[in-house]
Amino acid sequence: MCLIMTMIAAAVTGGIWLALAKRGRATKSLFTTFLAFLSAALMWCVDGIASVLSGEGFFDLSAEDAILGAIILAAGLVLFAALSFAEKRRVTKAV
Repeated sequence: MCLIMTMIAAAVTGGIWLALAKRGRATKSLFTTFLAFLSAALMWCVDGIASVLSGEGFFDLSAEDAILGAIILAAGLVLFAALSFAEKRRVTKAV
């Protein structure tokens, strides 16, 4: 479940970043958050492949895995908030 959640989060943040990049308003904090979700999804894919090789299923749809996915999404949102705050602070110090 955490693989599904992080893939959706990576797709959403990547789509938002691309839409903002076309308008010239993309931020480094959003791109960094996209990369974090993308790397987490890649990590879960490797974990799924290792599970298949050991005879288990690729997806784990248990409640514990859903809780882990929610924690990963919350951590990504905290990362985005911290990076956005730091980015705005740098901009206001420069002005």
